[in-house]
Amino acid sequence: MDSVLATVPGGDIRGSTDGKVARFLGVPYAAPPTGARRFAVPAPVETWEGIRDATAPGPMPPQTRAPLPPGIDLDLDLILGPGWQPGSDDYLTLNVWRPDDDLAGRPVMVWIHGGGFISGSKDIPICDGATFARNGIVCVSINYRLGIQGFLPIPGAPTNLGLRDQIAALAWVRDNIGRFGGDADNVTIFGESAGAVSVACLMASPLARGLFKRAIVQSGHGQFRRSIATAQRVVRRLAKLLKISPDLAGFQSVSTEEALKAQDRVLAASIDLRNELGVEAAFGISRFLPVYGDDVLPEQPDSALLAGASAEVDLLIGANSEEMNAFLIPAGVREKVGGLLAIYVLHRSFPRARRILKAYGLGREGTKPGQALIDATTDLVFREPARRFAQAHRGRTHLYEFGWRSTALGGQLGAAHAVEMPFVFDTLAGATGMLGDHPPQALADTIHRLWIGFAIDGSLPWPEFGADTRQMLRLDTGAITAAAVLPAAAYLP
Repeated sequence: MDSVLATVPGGDIRGSTDGKVARFLGVPYAAPPTGARRFAVPAPVETWEGIRDATAPGPMPPQTRAPLPPGIDLDLDLILGPGWQPGSDDYLTLNVWRPDDDLAGRPVMVWIHGGGFISGSKDIPICDGATFARNGIVCVSINYRLGIQGFLPIPGAPTNLGLRDQIAALAWVRDNIGRFGGDADNVTIFGESAGAVSVACLMASPLARGLFKRAIVQSGHGQFRRSIATAQRVVRRLAKLLKISPDLAGFQSVSTEEALKAQDRVLAASIDLRNELGVEAAFGISRFLPVYGDDVLPEQPDSALLAGASAEVDLLIGANSEEMNAFLIPAGVREKVGGLLAIYVLHRSFPRARRILKAYGLGREGTKPGQALIDATTDLVFREPARRFAQAHRGRTHLYEFGWRSTALGGQLGAAHAVEMPFVFDTLAGATGMLGDHPPQALADTIHRLWIGFAIDGSLPWPEFGADTRQMLRLDTGAITAAAVLPAAAYLP
């Protein structure tokens, strides 16, 4: 690798190039969130002397990682990054990959990672932006605050700090991406899971207005959100565990390590986070979600879109056909859960659980209760809300579904949550642990090209989604069809 230099707010940086793609890694877009800044809005970048090294990724946001169940052989580093190392807080950074040439005005894509708002990083191996840069895109990937520091509405502290970090990173892109050959007026934001929810929230946020032209929402939507009052139940539980006051002074008094230990405990605790309609927005997947009712999200994202928010933004949104396999198959739900337990589990997140499961085959000969639970929650938590978000958007909208089935976990993983990511980034070679043997390169070529075409000028080779036609592309087969009305539609508010 050879060296390549650039100048950004804060000073000069040294990246690396292989002659085709130039990489600038760990570039700060905000000051480290330490001391009084730990629970404050992102502060401007601090300057440095000399040339800052930008050839290594730098630290991840503070997080922990729960072990997989015994016998499950999946490399979590592939989808969450290498893990957090205590001791460095300079993690409000981003990576830039650009073609190694002098051309300007290139399309820009900004990736927002997933991880349930408690884990993940900009440095996920299967989301290497070099694959987009080799095809003429300037690609950016960002870190943001997670968990307690990023998505806990602590009284006395600004809310939605993780989203505020993302907005600060997008402002950095607007002001600086021209230095890397990018067109600040042609920015596409895209993300998966929590990253997709972030994209949906940014579409609804008045603070993000004008920072991007297009948006791609992969396995997410605008209904993964809570009211501030509901989310503050988590604040009070954490404060009780930490033996502190449930306010800014209390949380400032504990170290990051202490907070993470308590966060792990609250992730496993039983907390009723159902709203006034009896719905738990995240189905227990995460205790930490964006909240609405502040200046970042004055109203719920779907309502904001219905009122015209981001009508000028092109939207590509979709889900995988077996999303919940990723969460429930490793735990043995399909084989172990009986009918009564399936009803109990679903009732903790949705009313009318028995009726929902009957609509998905509970009690029908040949349908296992665990399979009915997986199918129902896939639609309730992912597929139907994504279609509703598409319908709420007042601007140009395209819908997709991904149905290619991974052979991992003995063939049981299927078209699960996150399986599409190596196809989007064209990184199949590094993802055999989650895809199984011989994933189809031709499908990766197709999906990668579709994402690039959308980023260039918004073009996609299938009809727009409309309330009457409901047009959708099956990515794995190329079939264009009307998106069926799912049984879940009758049970979601």
